[in-house]
Amino acid sequence: MLGTSSDAGKTVCCAMICRYLARKGLDPVPFKAFNLSLNSYATKDGGEIGIGQAFQAWACGLEPETDMNPVLLKPSGGRRTQAVVSGKPLLDVETDTAAYRSAAQEAISASLGRLSASHGFVVCEGSGSPAELNLMDTDLANVGLMRSAGVPAVLVGDIERGGVFAAVYGTWRLIPDDVRPLVKGFFVNRFRGEASILREGIERIEELTGMKCLGVLPLAPVRFPEEDSLSSSEGRMEGDDPRTAYMANVDVLLDAALESGFDFDALLEMSG
Repeated sequence: MLGTSSDAGKTVCCAMICRYLARKGLDPVPFKAFNLSLNSYATKDGGEIGIGQAFQAWACGLEPETDMNPVLLKPSGGRRTQAVVSGKPLLDVETDTAAYRSAAQEAISASLGRLSASHGFVVCEGSGSPAELNLMDTDLANVGLMRSAGVPAVLVGDIERGGVFAAVYGTWRLIPDDVRPLVKGFFVNRFRGEASILREGIERIEELTGMKCLGVLPLAPVRFPEEDSLSSSEGRMEGDDPRTAYMANVDVLLDAALESGFDFDALLEMSG
C-alpha cells in the first residue's frame, strides 16, 4: 500500500486489510521494507522492528518478528540516524552510504522471500510518499520494492488534509513509467459525510489513471499505536490492555469499511 503522504493512513489501513484476510483464513503477514520511526517493538527473539508492524502482526493473529520490518531507521539527533537491519543495530547513518544500502537491500529481499514462502498473503506497507523526486533513485520501500519484487500497489489518500484528488492524481503521475502500471487502485481515507458527493471526482480520477477506486473509508474516532511525531494520540481506546484495545479498534474500522461497501474482492484481485 502506498500513501499520498506520511500519515495518510497506510499503517492502520494495512492492519485493517490484515484483519480482513485473517478473518477469511487467508494467512496474511505484514511487511514494511523500510521504516523511519522512534517507536519500536522488541520481538521475542531479541530483534527490533517498528511498532506499526507489531500492530499489524497482532491484526493477523501473529507474533511480531524481525522479517516484518527488516530495515528500521531511528533518528538519534544531530542529523544522525541509527540503522537497525534485520532487527539489530548496524551503524549510524548521516548520509546515504553504499555499505548501508547494500546490507539493507539484502535484508529486504531475504525477509520478503521468507515471508512469501511461509504465508498466504504478504501485506506490504510503503514508507512516506512514493513521489519524493529527490529520493526516488535510492528508495527501498516504495518504487524500489515495486521494481525489485514486482509488488502491485494501491494508493490511499487522506481527505482530512484537503485536495485528495490532486494528491492521488499527482502521486500516480509522478511514479516512474516503468512501475506505474503496478498501481492498480486507490481509495479515500478519513471521510466525514455522505460519500456519494465524491462520485464525480472519483470517476474522473478513474478515467485519468485507469485505477479503480476501492471505496471511501469513514473517519473512525478510535486510537492506534503512534509511530512518530505525525501520529495522532486522539481517539477512543477502551480497556486496560493496549493490545486488546487496538484490536477492538481495528475491528471497528473493518466493520465500518465493510458497511461502507469497501471493495475487498477487487483488492484481492489486484494482488495477483
